[in-house]
Amino acid sequence: MGDKQNISGARIRQVRLQNNLDQVELAAALNVDYGIKLEQSDISEIERQVRSLKDYELDAISKVLDIDPIWLLRGDN
Repeated sequence: MGDKQNISGARIRQVRLQNNLDQVELAAALNVDYGIKLEQSDISEIERQVRSLKDYELDAISKVLDIDPIWLLRGDN
């Protein structure tokens, strides 16, 4: 795995783009819907796998993006 801080970032980015959300919109939805305060820069770091991801953040992101959190963790494998 190298020095990557999470395994979900690339899939989060993929689904976010498929949902036509930018990073600011995702951050805003997390704050409004779940009280999770992430900045656009945090979303960028998560997607680039340079910031770790808390389990409750992954859960909320999966709900905002309407995707199974297990898929964010494991992909199609």
